[in-house]
Amino acid sequence: MDIYGDPKRVQSPRQGGRAPDVVDRKLLGLLAEDASRSYAELGEILHLSPPAVHERVKRLRRDGVIQGTVARLDGARLGRPLLTFIHVDTAGWGKSESMLALAELPEVEEMHAVTGDACLILKVRTENPRMLEDLLARVYAIEGVRGTRSYVVLSSHVERGPRPL
Repeated sequence: MDIYGDPKRVQSPRQGGRAPDVVDRKLLGLLAEDASRSYAELGEILHLSPPAVHERVKRLRRDGVIQGTVARLDGARLGRPLLTFIHVDTAGWGKSESMLALAELPEVEEMHAVTGDACLILKVRTENPRMLEDLLARVYAIEGVRGTRSYVVLSSHVERGPRPL
């Protein structure tokens, strides 16, 4: 029996802790749906005591499986309804200090180094097309930027993180 009470799952820890088991994955799915659920509510759903749920959450945080708990915000209600993905072409690798400094801008939600016909993809939210144009001007001012392709989102059907199951 392991320290979490599972007699069928005895494994030595991997680097970064042990792999999430079936109960952990169910717990992660529930937290991904609504992270404000209490340990008591989660325990009831999972047939575990609230302290057992708390210990699992603590372990998943310690092991880096849960990297944070955040509120998902509505960009339109916050005054930034224009969601755009910007593909950035650069001379060379593209991960320069000045390029990575864009991550500090409040409009930049995500930044990814990618393969293919772009070096970086930015996910940004702006107030309006004029603010998007200003942001693009900042991108073009960075040494090594050769071009961009912008994709303005008309509607979003699915936005979520990794699925635990």
